[in-house]
Amino acid sequence: MSTLPAPTPYDKKTEELRGAFGAFATGITVVTVGGPTPRGMTANSFTSVSLDPPLVLVCVAHEAVMRQSLGSARHFGVSVLSATQEAVARHFADHSRPMGRQQFENVGWTPGAATGAPLIDGALAHFECEMWRDHEGGDHTIFVGAVRAFERQAPQDALVFLDGRFRRLTPRPG
Repeated sequence: MSTLPAPTPYDKKTEELRGAFGAFATGITVVTVGGPTPRGMTANSFTSVSLDPPLVLVCVAHEAVMRQSLGSARHFGVSVLSATQEAVARHFADHSRPMGRQQFENVGWTPGAATGAPLIDGALAHFECEMWRDHEGGDHTIFVGAVRAFERQAPQDALVFLDGRFRRLTPRPG
């Protein structure tokens, strides 16, 4: 594989660029790692990568505590939040929340059967992943996980993020 040159710095203001990126609606997830020091983080930079093999990715800012947690983890979980879980999303986005197990005390969760990673109760879907690869991507690290287990709940309204705000997306009937 050839190495591409570094991208040319972009001269638009960061907030303007953030606003343009915000025009793309994204789902809201909580990414988690288990073990002796469990950690959770709200993320909207989650996507499927491949069906064969089943792969997903999540992007984490270099300065985020979760970057180190994921970097040393063998497994991680992803919970896709429902529209009723905005408080959960805000909790795991709050930088002042406690570290370790304490951050899960007021949130319903279950350890994943395949990996032990905390999975948020009431989520639309859960993915349990084994760390597969990581790649540097500017000011973020791209973590790619091989899906080892997953489950999907009955369709219900999803929590999404658009134009800097949480919103609700209702699935079409039938």
